[in-house]
Amino acid sequence: MSRRVSLPGADELFRPSPDETDPAETTPGIHAVQEDEADDDGARRSSGRVRHDEKMTVYVTADELFELETARLSLRREHGVAVDRGRLVREALAIVLSDLDELGADSQLARRLAPS
Repeated sequence: MSRRVSLPGADELFRPSPDETDPAETTPGIHAVQEDEADDDGARRSSGRVRHDEKMTVYVTADELFELETARLSLRREHGVAVDRGRLVREALAIVLSDLDELGADSQLARRLAPS
């Protein structure tokens, strides 16, 4: 007599049940952001939702993380835009780098990082 217990595999544990619905369908007004191919004006765009080859670790304070989460939740609540932290940071980075390309020393990034 075998003492091994037969356990279900991952497919059985995580398959959707027939009565389960997609949460995205039940949340009115919230839409995942679809990435455009390119801007009409040729401005720098973030990479969006693609598999990324490189990783960069950034350390932030608790207050900065709180502000980032507040912005993410505000985008979702007030504008119906559902994005994750990474996507939000990539978009913000694309905006700042585009501003630097266009304005150079007059960009917000250059002004904020310039020695006082």
